[in-house]
Amino acid sequence: MMPKKLFISQNVAMILVYSRPFLAFAGMICAISVMLTRNPIFYILGVSFLFVAMTFDLVDGWFDARFLPHSKLSHLADRIMDKSLYSILFPVVAVGTLWQYSTIVEVQTKQGFLHVIFVLILCVTVLIRDNFAHFMRNFAIRKGHEEERSEITRLRTIVATPVGAILYANAFYVPEGPESPLYFWISWLGNIPMRVLFFIEIAFLIINFGSIAAYSRKYGQYFLDELCLGDEILRRRILAFFPNALTVMNATMGILAIVFVYSGRVREAFLLLIGAALFDKLDGSLARKLGLTEPPPNAKKTKKKYISFGSILDDISDAVSFCIAPAVIFYLMMSKVEDPLIQSLPYEWVSILYAGLGIARLIYFTLDTTPIPGFFKGLPTPAAALFVGAFFIPLAYNLENQTVYMHIWGYLGIGLMILISILMNVYPIHYLHFGRLMSRKPWITRSTVLAGVIFVFTPYFGYFAFTYLLVYILSPLFTWKIPTEIASKESRSTS
Repeated sequence: MMPKKLFISQNVAMILVYSRPFLAFAGMICAISVMLTRNPIFYILGVSFLFVAMTFDLVDGWFDARFLPHSKLSHLADRIMDKSLYSILFPVVAVGTLWQYSTIVEVQTKQGFLHVIFVLILCVTVLIRDNFAHFMRNFAIRKGHEEERSEITRLRTIVATPVGAILYANAFYVPEGPESPLYFWISWLGNIPMRVLFFIEIAFLIINFGSIAAYSRKYGQYFLDELCLGDEILRRRILAFFPNALTVMNATMGILAIVFVYSGRVREAFLLLIGAALFDKLDGSLARKLGLTEPPPNAKKTKKKYISFGSILDDISDAVSFCIAPAVIFYLMMSKVEDPLIQSLPYEWVSILYAGLGIARLIYFTLDTTPIPGFFKGLPTPAAALFVGAFFIPLAYNLENQTVYMHIWGYLGIGLMILISILMNVYPIHYLHFGRLMSRKPWITRSTVLAGVIFVFTPYFGYFAFTYLLVYILSPLFTWKIPTEIASKESRSTS
C-alpha cells in the first residue's frame, strides 16, 4: 500500500500539472467579464488565477521529478498543459491590449498603438515557437533521441507564464478598484510604465527566437537525415535556412528600431539594435559551425574569396540594421526639434554620410581576400551602430526637453556620427572580434548582461552603454598584441 505522505505528494504534483489550463480558462472568463462590465472584482480574480497558474508552472517540474520520476505520461502531460495554457493566455493578452487601447483615452497615442502591434507580434511568435518546438522534439523522439528534461535549460518556458501574467494585469487594468491590500499590489502591475513593458516584451521576443534557433540546432540533425537521404547539396541548402532566418531577424530588429524611434521610444530602439547585434553574432557562428562559410564539396577551387547567398544576405541585413537604421534614427531625432539653430545643422548630409560609409565598409569586408582571423579591419558596423545608438539616448532626452545644453548635444551628435563613419573605414586599425571573446570568456557575457539589466531601469542606461562601448572603441590600443590563433577561437574549451 502506498504511504499516505507519498500519496498526498503525488496528488499535489498532479494538481500542479493539470490545473493550469483551467486556471487560464478562468482568467479568460474574468477578462471577458472585465471588458463587458469594467468590474474590478473580475480583474482581481483574473490576475489572481493567472498568478496561481504561474506559481504552479514554476514548481510543477520539481514535484514531477520528485514524486513521479518514472511517469512518462506525467512529463508528456506537462508539455500538453503548457501548450494549452499559452494557447489561452496569449491570445487573451493580445485582445486585452487592443481593448485597452480602444477604450482608455490616455493610451490612445502613437506609442500605445505601437504597443498593441508589438504585443500582437509577440503573442503570434510565442504560439509559433510552441508548435515548432513540439514538431522538432517529437520528430527527434521518433528517431530514438531521448528528450531533454532539465528545467533549468527551458528558459523560454520559465519566463513565458510570468510575462503573460504581467501583460494580462496591465491589459485589463481597471482603475476604479476597492481599497484593499490585494488590489493595491495588483494595480501596481497595471500601472507599469510602458518603457518597462517594452523592455520585458523585447527581451521575451529575443528569447523566443533564440529558443527556435536552439531547437533547430539541437534536433535539426534528425530532421535532415530523414529528408535529404544522403544528398549533401540538398542538405547544405536546407541547413542554410537556419542562419539565413537569423539574418532576416537581424534586419527585422533594425526596421523595428526605426519604427520605435518614429514613435518616440529611443531607449527601446537601442535595445532592438542590441537584439540585431545578437542575431548577427548567432547567424555567423551557426554558419561557421554548419560549414556554410566554406565552398561546397563539388565547387571548383579558386583563389577568390567564396561569396555565398548567405553572406550577401548578411551584408544586406547589416546594412539595414547597422548602417541605414542609425542614420534614419539620427535624422528623425534631429528633424523633430523645432529650433532654428538645430534645423540649420547639416544633419541630413551627416546621416547620408554615415549610411554610405557604413555600406562601403561592408562591401570592403565582403571582398577582402586577406582577412585577419579574430580581428576586424576598421570598426565593425554592429559596434559602430551600438556606440552611436547609446549616444542617441541622452541626445534624445536633451533634444526633446530642449535643455540648455540642447545645441551642444546636437553638435556632439554630428561630430560623433562623422567620427564613427571614418573609423569604420580606417582599415589599418584592427578591432578584436568581441563576439568570439564573449564565447571564450563567459564571465564577460554574464557581467555585461547583469550590469545592463541593472542600468536599463535607471536614467543612466545610455551613459553606461556609451562608456562600455567607448572602451571597445579604444580597445586596439591594448588588443593588438593578442595572437590571431587565440583571437579566432569561439569556445573556452579550445582557448
